[in-house]
Amino acid sequence: MTDVTVSAEAVVEVQPASLAPDVSDDQLIGQLVDRAKAEGIKLTGQGGMLQQLRKRIL
Repeated sequence: MTDVTVSAEAVVEVQPASLAPDVSDDQLIGQLVDRAKAEGIKLTGQGGMLQQLRKRIL
């Protein structure tokens, strides 16, 4: 195993992207699903939207 040293100066605080206050979770999910369908992206299964989202989140 390799030891890694990180100085406090090297750490950058990540700010979450801001969403419009009038967009609900259900609306956002609906937009993602609609876009995936329009672009021919599968929602589930290997390479599907759900798998891609899970990889980005985890």
